[in-house]
Amino acid sequence: MADKGLEKLFHETLKDIYYAERKILRALPKMARGAQDPKLKAAFEKHREETEGQVERLQRVFEIIGKSARGKTCDAIEGIISEGEEILDEFKGDPALDAGLVAAAQAVEHYEIARYGTLKTWAEHLDLKEAAKLLEETLAEEKKTDADLSKLGASAANLKAQKAA
Repeated sequence: MADKGLEKLFHETLKDIYYAERKILRALPKMARGAQDPKLKAAFEKHREETEGQVERLQRVFEIIGKSARGKTCDAIEGIISEGEEILDEFKGDPALDAGLVAAAQAVEHYEIARYGTLKTWAEHLDLKEAAKLLEETLAEEKKTDADLSKLGASAANLKAQKAA
């Protein structure tokens, strides 16, 4: 079997996260509409705008490596988003809905943090300095979104769900 190398692995993983980000772009409006807390709704709307910028950054990374921006089906994000949609359906109108949405959104963020951290490290190993910088910018946004979601969960969503129990 031929050795494919880190460059190929980088490209394949880049296609994976590109697909994931585009899928997330379609899921965020549904989550925003489903959120009961106005702060959570605003957080989903804000992250949708950030995600648009993240997709543009990924397109620039594809340009840097001389490849067309193309995704490949990411089963992981499909499953994570499907779980979020189940929460929307099963807990609609329930005080625990927002807590579930926060948890679902954090699962997405954790996946993205793992992918961007890996891609950034590989870009550095491949001496793709500009790509590493772009990936780091997105990684920082994803970490901030995760922290913001934690605050929303702790300050409102989780308390509301607990009080209703």
